[in-house]
Amino acid sequence: MDASSGPAPTSRDGSVREVALLFLQLGTIGFGGPAAHIALMRAEVVRRRGWISDQRFLDLIGVTNLIPGPNSTELAIHLGYERARWRGLIAAGVCFIVPAMLIVLGLAWAYVEYGETPAVEGVLYGIKPVVVSIIVMALLGLFRTAVKGPLLAGVAVAVLLAYLLGVNELLLLVLGALVVVSVRTGGSWRRGAGRVHGSTLPVLLAAALPVFSDASSGQLTRLFLTFLKIGAVLYGSGYVLLAFLRGDFVERLGWLTQEQLLDAVSIGQVTPGPVFTTATFVGYVVAGFPGAVLATIGIFLPSFLFVALLTRIVDRIRDRPWSAALLDGANAAALALMAGVTAQLARDALVDPLTVGVAAGAGLLLWRTRLNSAWYIALGAAIGVVVTLVR
Repeated sequence: MDASSGPAPTSRDGSVREVALLFLQLGTIGFGGPAAHIALMRAEVVRRRGWISDQRFLDLIGVTNLIPGPNSTELAIHLGYERARWRGLIAAGVCFIVPAMLIVLGLAWAYVEYGETPAVEGVLYGIKPVVVSIIVMALLGLFRTAVKGPLLAGVAVAVLLAYLLGVNELLLLVLGALVVVSVRTGGSWRRGAGRVHGSTLPVLLAAALPVFSDASSGQLTRLFLTFLKIGAVLYGSGYVLLAFLRGDFVERLGWLTQEQLLDAVSIGQVTPGPVFTTATFVGYVVAGFPGAVLATIGIFLPSFLFVALLTRIVDRIRDRPWSAALLDGANAAALALMAGVTAQLARDALVDPLTVGVAAGAGLLLWRTRLNSAWYIALGAAIGVVVTLVR
């Protein structure tokens, strides 16, 4: 029986060790940004290991899209909780973040010492086409579960077209969810929303109210609190992160130059794992190793807190008609956004016949086998290195 159609395993089936090992691996090979991370997680926890069903996986994507912070990291934290409860929650998040943090820390050291970072263009040349194939295969599987009926199909198509035309992704996510709720429930959803269980209110308030902080003493304290604020209020892509970092570190505090900021964001984009590890780079440039550690903790800490609160209401969201409709709409919109991001990634990745061939070959292998995705990533990296050396 396919894992996506079976019941979700209980937490008794899992151990902290297997959660930690899986997310250490995913944090090491997770090139390509949040869409790629989500695809890799589905390949491992739904398709290969059968920890949860596709529907449960989609619901977790939906709820993480409704809160601030790095969505793929928050999904990893949720999956750790699903498998091994509270210890799994911490293990999954930490192990997904740490490999990327260490890689970025090494690049930051090279940047400060030598004024440049080691070249990674060759590796990315081969990895990007593989990542595109991994995302496409995940989308094909998830769309069958998420897009149930003409309403959700229409929402997904409309969101995709609007995203490609440049409409803000958070606005599209909210509108997609509200359209489905309105059509399915008429006006009754407002009454249902007013009866949200008391434990839901703190989550909604935590997600909606920004946390503004300013330190009265010490550069490290101010650095930590600034990243804590960013992690608590930031929705959207790496471009939104760039705007926050420019406002705080270039314009307000004057700790970075514009060139240093662009270098920091570039490092976050081309290294595996969460894009938010840009904070590690910024922290190191500003205050060395202590700054890197505090910046990383500051930007990711709100994600752990938000997910810890959300674990109490995920099941209640699916059980109520209005909130289930909200979640279905958010799921359809989120996958449409993921498809839009994939189209943009494909334009950057498929640049010649070789990369097209690598993507097609990876897609065929992903369809016919259930090997660990790390093998495909490693093969793509090897092809990229060889081609770069030959050229």
